[in-house]
Amino acid sequence: MRAAIELAAAGEGPTRGETIAQAQGISVKFLENILSEMRHDGLVASRRGVYGGYWLARPADTITVADVIRAVEGPLASVRGEAPEKLDYPGAAQPLGRLWIALRGSLRSVLEHVTRADLAAGQLPEAIESLAADPESWTTR
Repeated sequence: MRAAIELAAAGEGPTRGETIAQAQGISVKFLENILSEMRHDGLVASRRGVYGGYWLARPADTITVADVIRAVEGPLASVRGEAPEKLDYPGAAQPLGRLWIALRGSLRSVLEHVTRADLAAGQLPEAIESLAADPESWTTR
């Protein structure tokens, strides 16, 4: 996510992987794997060579945090690698399927409403700031 924010903050034009890695304290090899995943999903473009580097393939305000997570990690919520709606629990455990679906909906309500542009600008949408300010959001239990 930090690399994605660096690219959004950099604006148009290529930014070298080494520059992003240094700015965020990320290993270049690790970073290049992440950027490759984002490139595969059409979030990042790249060019090799002296004038090469990485840049956003779409405007930063159209790429959500959820898009980046899906590109790098896969679905927002899965249970043992399965989509929640494909799980069937017997007996008393039956409500678990709906719980996992609700959890995915909750994740989406935050992650699909924050863009790279928001993060690069150092601000979050009001609804997200409100959630972050709620003392319940800060409890660790």
